[in-house]
Amino acid sequence: QVQLAESGGGLVQPGGSLNVSCEASGDIVSVNTMGWYRQAPGNRRELVAAISSDGTTNYVDSVQGRFTISRDNAKNTIYLQMNNLKAEDTALYYCNAVIITRDYRGREYWGKGTLVTVSS
Repeated sequence: QVQLAESGGGLVQPGGSLNVSCEASGDIVSVNTMGWYRQAPGNRRELVAAISSDGTTNYVDSVQGRFTISRDNAKNTIYLQMNNLKAEDTALYYCNAVIITRDYRGREYWGKGTLVTVSS
């Protein structure tokens, strides 16, 4: 079994910063692309940022220049540093990962989500 555990969400004022992290654990051989998605009430889930195993990153246009995704391969952990947060960044943030397990099959996994609220 594989688990993705997110942490670091919370309440922050507009213009503030927040860092969320996600650790993959369990029956893991290797972790491929990992990323963060978010879903606000009434909206579809959208990709925020993703990072491949070689460090290549991808961001949605609305967070480009404000958010930075990084990863520690030794810890199977990714981080999302969010700066200059806006009210429209308020959402439930989900961790996502493609993981190879000991049966050498690749599957997509999701965390339970961590809430980020940007409000004064």
